[in-house]
Amino acid sequence: MKVHGLLSWRVAGLLVAMVVIVALPYVATRMMVDETQQASLWLNHASTIKALTYRIGYLVRDSEAATYRILAHDGDAATERRTLRAKQEVPAMLSQLRGLTRDNPDQQARLGSLESITSGRIVLVDQALVRLRQGDAAGARQSLRDTDDLFRMYGLIDGIAQAEDRLLHARSLEAQQRVRHSQVVLGLTVLAQLILLIVVVTSSERQIGKRQLAETREGRAVLRAQMIVQAVREPIALFDEQLRSLLVNAAFSEMYGLDPKHQHALPLPQIGDGAWSDGALLQRLNDVLLRNRELWDYELVQRTADGVERHVVVNARRIQQQDSDAQTLLLTVSDVTARALAEHRVSELNHQLEGKVAQISDVNRELEAFSYSVSHDLRAPLRHIAGFAGKLRQHLGERVDDTGSHYLDVIGSSAQRMAQLIEDLLVFSRLGRGALRLQPVDMQSLAEEARVLCEAEVPGRRIAWTIAPLPIVVGDENMLRTVWQNLIGNAVKYTGRREIAHIAVDVRRDRNGDYEFTVSDDGAGFDMQYADKLFGVFQRLHRATDFPGNGIGLANVRRILARHGGRVWAEAEPDRGARFHFSLPARDLSPASSGGIA
Repeated sequence: MKVHGLLSWRVAGLLVAMVVIVALPYVATRMMVDETQQASLWLNHASTIKALTYRIGYLVRDSEAATYRILAHDGDAATERRTLRAKQEVPAMLSQLRGLTRDNPDQQARLGSLESITSGRIVLVDQALVRLRQGDAAGARQSLRDTDDLFRMYGLIDGIAQAEDRLLHARSLEAQQRVRHSQVVLGLTVLAQLILLIVVVTSSERQIGKRQLAETREGRAVLRAQMIVQAVREPIALFDEQLRSLLVNAAFSEMYGLDPKHQHALPLPQIGDGAWSDGALLQRLNDVLLRNRELWDYELVQRTADGVERHVVVNARRIQQQDSDAQTLLLTVSDVTARALAEHRVSELNHQLEGKVAQISDVNRELEAFSYSVSHDLRAPLRHIAGFAGKLRQHLGERVDDTGSHYLDVIGSSAQRMAQLIEDLLVFSRLGRGALRLQPVDMQSLAEEARVLCEAEVPGRRIAWTIAPLPIVVGDENMLRTVWQNLIGNAVKYTGRREIAHIAVDVRRDRNGDYEFTVSDDGAGFDMQYADKLFGVFQRLHRATDFPGNGIGLANVRRILARHGGRVWAEAEPDRGARFHFSLPARDLSPASSGGIA
């Protein structure tokens, strides 16, 4: 739109420039002709005024001369008529002069003076003729002499003529100036016409070059597009409003067995031996053409040229051709046979998996029942052993020697340890079967809670704690509490021989954005070659006499973190402390992320 608007403005500007450049010479030439005509008119005007003025002076002087001849007795009838011509003709001439000089106040004033002078001289001529008829020749001569004494005329006539000459000269100069201006304008317009002609020719050549270049580029683009369409492995075709083929690519021809020489104007229902004869599909394609709808992921089964039934997905949309108002249908076909087979296989595997899950659920229920039965059946004998050992001690009383007392102590402590092991096994089993109750968990609070519990169990111990600010994560709060209690409890336990123990809790983000927590201490440590035994059930790297425990806490930690999508690992050196690391995914804290999962 911007380019089209710019071109419109350029064309409009060019047209305006052409009109101006063509019109200016006409206007300039017209002005020159008008000025020439006007100058000729002013010349005629001045000549007329001068001629009339001189004619008035001549008539007045001729009347006076005729009167002198009559006084000299040399007159005749013609001479007498001459004496009357000034009186008869001068008023009309003066009136004509006033009309010609109506736009010139100075000349009007001079004509008024001339009219007074001529009137006075004519009156004196009449007076001389009257006196001559009365026989007063001397009076007549005096009247004629008074004409020059009282009414001097020639200086005024020359003034009128000179004023017209000056006015004519000024007007001629002005006309010449205008003619020169018109000539300059004409020259400039001719130059502008030449420049415009050069610009038009240059612009036309440039536009022709650009158009040829654009056509070449467009042709290359069309060729490249056709090459791309032909090279695409997905079948593509164009159809007209009657669903007749306009263009098909090689993949379409190969899939539906079309002859490359006879693949134009083929009706769609006849392509591929009826592969496109599905009535519902044809109706949808007509809707795409007529109602400008789009067809997305329409699945159907076709038997193609190779005789194989294929699952295909058809997409279609209407497109507008640049060189025509006719509507065109763009049709793409995707062979999803492999995907359909894979989906069928996945469906079968899911069905099998559901059966396996059901079997595992049954096994878990059996294991849970077995665990309950074992715990119940084993706890009763252990309680009997511990109880009868106590009764035996009471029955023997002081007759028990040191050896017997030791045996009884061993029996009681072993029964208690066995009961604790059974309880720990049940806890370990429940951690693997119970549902996770995911919710936002404040790790800072859990770490502080574990610290307080551990300090309460070892009153009098001197421990320097360093707990960094910890984030809120998504997880099962009770299970994560168990993680912190085990790790911080181990740190407190294995620093028991230090006068001042140092325990630190820290966190960082790894390269994947997950949280990595670390619990470090300066306690007994361990040899890294035995690190793979740390997280096994009932695996211990220290003797129970050195550090109490049953060897199942870290196994619980690993199981809990595995269920949360994390992991746990350790680093240590003998007698230089240990560092236990565990990671948790940085899940979204939105409400949708909470809930229970198995």
